[in-house]
Amino acid sequence: MDRRKSLKAIALGSVATGLAAHGCKPGEEKPEVTDVKAHEPVKWRTDYENKILTEIKEGEDFFNEHQRETMVVLCDLILPPSEQYKGASDADVVSFIDFIARDTESEKMQTDLKGGLMWLDHKCNTENELVFKDATIEQQKAILDEIAYYDPNTPDSERPFEVNFFSMVRNLTMSGFYTTKLGIEELGYKGNMPNVWDGVPQDVLDQHGVAYDPEWIAKCVDQSKRNIAAEWDEEGNLLT
Repeated sequence: MDRRKSLKAIALGSVATGLAAHGCKPGEEKPEVTDVKAHEPVKWRTDYENKILTEIKEGEDFFNEHQRETMVVLCDLILPPSEQYKGASDADVVSFIDFIARDTESEKMQTDLKGGLMWLDHKCNTENELVFKDATIEQQKAILDEIAYYDPNTPDSERPFEVNFFSMVRNLTMSGFYTTKLGIEELGYKGNMPNVWDGVPQDVLDQHGVAYDPEWIAKCVDQSKRNIAAEWDEEGNLLT
């Protein structure tokens, strides 16, 4: 499995969990997936949520111009574009991270994000006499190779600051990309979809040597009655 597939596999679990509530009931039209950005007020949020989002949106950006440009470079190194796939900047992932940084109540996260960008520039300037965003891809990757891999058995508190910084940005990049229309389309995630249950497939029944009672099937797998709620008598017998 290549790196992109590995990252997608991790992201799919998070996306599936987060989007499970957006399925639809049988007979309802499936909502179209739209590329709504995290900071855009929308009708399905509460008035309070939209108020907070509007305040964040209209507030001052978290990253300055240099920091934003550096983040764009860093995020595209984490999830680069190719002929087959879109990259982080195609989904404007840095705006998502900027929003998260402004929305969070964690001052440590805010400090670590800006401190990590300072570390990248200092490291790159020391080794190449350039700020990180102006270095060559080879120079940038050489720096990231030193901090991109860590021993999972080592507690976060014992890892170097720069290693935790890169891990945080990698996680934010994946979350930001794979919760946009571009990312969801790449995953092939369809969400909860209405279907018709006809019982356990016949080949599975045959494999286990079991069969349905015809009377039970008539009561429980009659699709003409699929929207009728089941009723039971006091002894637990199915009535409808």
